[in-house]
Amino acid sequence: MPANAPTATTSVLTARALLLDMDGTLVNSDAVVERCWRRWAIEHGLDPEEALKVVHGRQGYLTMAVLLPDRPMEQNLADNRVMLAQETADLDGVVPITGAPAFMAAIAALPHALVTSADEALATARLTASGLPIPSTRVTAEHVSASKPDPEGFLKAAAELGVDPADCLALEDSDAGITAAFAAGMRVLGVGPRAAALSPTAHTEDLTDVTVTSLPDGTIRIHVGG
Repeated sequence: MPANAPTATTSVLTARALLLDMDGTLVNSDAVVERCWRRWAIEHGLDPEEALKVVHGRQGYLTMAVLLPDRPMEQNLADNRVMLAQETADLDGVVPITGAPAFMAAIAALPHALVTSADEALATARLTASGLPIPSTRVTAEHVSASKPDPEGFLKAAAELGVDPADCLALEDSDAGITAAFAAGMRVLGVGPRAAALSPTAHTEDLTDVTVTSLPDGTIRIHVGG
């Protein structure tokens, strides 16, 4: 092995429930996100590359507030409704994260929930386009008063599953999402390249190296790595 080759790591985590982000974690929607947000940034005289640094993980209105801090929130909310409609209609390039179909099949009978900044329509469209099941327990944009990085969504999902936040493992890819999960008192499995530099509890490039086992006492064992 070359001296500068990355070292493979293995992690074993346990939990009683899995809380799953969608975009970047289960679904690769980067192509759509970049198309829509580049267009919006240019329309508002912003540098698209700078805008793309802050869009992941948050609800759109909060991203707009970060990028245009002096603009009335009513305008951000109105633009967000338009953005959601555009993203829901544009499914070109939306595909599952590598390993996501097998992972979702493996956890089908285990306590899990979707916790996403997308609204119900967008989440349904992207999961369906990716051929992934839609979790019966889900916290979408309509269900929270505050977007990630606020922990509200994760705390609400844990409560709906009846599991203590400390016993939940969140799967996330973004700064906002990982911050939200840690603020909720959860451990985090970071998924993908964005998560690698954000100090999650454990990290995986995709879901192919994640093995889930249900133990007799109801504990979920998550093995990450080769």
